Amino acid sequence: MGFFAARQPILDKNKELFGYELLFRTSLDNVFPDVDQEKATSKMIEGLQLDLGLDRLADGKMAFINFTQQTLLGGYPELLPKEKVVVEILETARPTKGLYKVFQRLHQKGYVLALDDFIHDDKWTPFYEYVEIVKIDYLESSAEEVHRTIAAVKKFPKIKLLAEKVETNQQFEETLELGFDYFQGYFFSRPEVMKSLSLTPGQASIASLMNKLSVEDPDFSQIAQLFELDVTLSFKLLRYTQSAIFKRRNPIKTIKQAVLVLGKYELQRFVGLLFAAQFIGDKPQELIRLSMQRAKFCELLAPHCMQRNSSSSAFLTGMLSLVDAMLDANLVTVINDLPLSSEIKLALTENKGWLADCITLCQHFEKGNWQEMEDNCKRLNISYTQILDEYEIAGIWAEEKMLELL
Repeated sequence: MGFFAARQPILDKNKELFGYELLFRTSLDNVFPDVDQEKATSKMIEGLQLDLGLDRLADGKMAFINFTQQTLLGGYPELLPKEKVVVEILETARPTKGLYKVFQRLHQKGYVLALDDFIHDDKWTPFYEYVEIVKIDYLESSAEEVHRTIAAVKKFPKIKLLAEKVETNQQFEETLELGFDYFQGYFFSRPEVMKSLSLTPGQASIASLMNKLSVEDPDFSQIAQLFELDVTLSFKLLRYTQSAIFKRRNPIKTIKQAVLVLGKYELQRFVGLLFAAQFIGDKPQELIRLSMQRAKFCELLAPHCMQRNSSSSAFLTGMLSLVDAMLDANLVTVINDLPLSSEIKLALTENKGWLADCITLCQHFEKGNWQEMEDNCKRLNISYTQILDEYEIAGIWAEEKMLELL
């Protein structure tokens, strides 16, 4: 039986990563809404301890994990390290005396408690002294419910507010103004301010490299010349070729030699990483990591889509799928101005073709849309379980590459 998870980023006011909410399923039987929550939670804890591992999934950040009333009363949170988890009490829980005692015990032991999808009710007021985070569904809650909850928890200064389902930068600004401290959703992956496209010299050089590498039989002499025109790119290319994964008998003496050592496939991936590196420091690191994970996952999906020879195109498509947010520009304008193949442009601007299917699967994984993911796999005749390990591989690869880029 497979064990897999999606993780949704939680950012702070500075758009820096604070933690992840972990969304788990144990098999195809668990993608439906009527899954038994107690069983899912117990399997989730088992998986954290034995399979995926909390450190690998949360990458050293706080892991927000859902608990039902029954699993709270059963002491399940105490099976996980208090330093690494936020105990999320689901909205289905009821403020009973038994649950109050659980709050007391967990608080005394040092666990961070969060109320999930919360709307204030006076019956919960005694619990607030043990709560550190209150999560409000900003999309589904009415303005009156949001303001009522904020007013109630303001009497407890240690409580931080977390806005869920923040999907646009405007919503981020609104919740920031309301006094929220943390933000969950994919607002960071949308353009903040739409503007005309203007590439920096470095980005223009990389775009030219993309163009040269997009043809079936690239001219490596011309590609080497483009690298030679940019000292920074040349240095990064030479450093990249020092990796032990590139076997060579003789030391690299020229840029053209380095280009030939890498070859078309590895050069395309390298140029994609260079593109992402342009935005380190200017954009939330989670945005860059997400684009790199998409790139690797799309690359791994290509053989499943009967496109084994197009893995490099899949990689580049995944990398560019968030380019509008990186450049704060209209996606269609950005993609049409870049020298890309018609297949990649069609996928990113019109959501058509097998490459668009790869991006859609990425999005379903990221948001934990298990039913939609299963439906898409069936439509594409892709084995659901086969790609689970590859999504995990893509996540690990992205984390490793982020460390190299920083």
